Amino acid sequence: MTKEILKLDNQICFPLYAATREMTKLYRPLLTELNITYPQYLVLLVLWETDRISVKALGEKLYLDSGTLTPMLKRMEENGLINRTRLKEDERVVEVTLTEQGKQAEAQAEKIPLKFLEQTNLNEEEFIQLKRILIKMLGEA
Repeated sequence: MTKEILKLDNQICFPLYAATREMTKLYRPLLTELNITYPQYLVLLVLWETDRISVKALGEKLYLDSGTLTPMLKRMEENGLINRTRLKEDERVVEVTLTEQGKQAEAQAEKIPLKFLEQTNLNEEEFIQLKRILIKMLGEA
């Protein structure tokens, strides 16, 4: 076996890692207007679709463990974007819902995806193809 396999240029993990960092950098100024971080934006995207979701289901959807998700949700609640409520039927289950402020943020966020796409080097077809490949890598295709 040669050392070719260990060259940085031959790794898929590095361009994925670097692209993720660059993507987050592109989103940062767009999200500053909403005073949220990229992971908080992901939480809001889910809630704008579903209106309410358990913390467990949210973590599964976003590939985040509760140790990461719980402090972030606490900050979002302190900032007035969400509410966290324990279910009366089963107090182990915590549901997350949007506040009025969180709902209003959706209108501001509508321009973010197009602005992001404009900043990438991808056309619409390439964007769709890349998304399809990444979803397949995650085992969801």
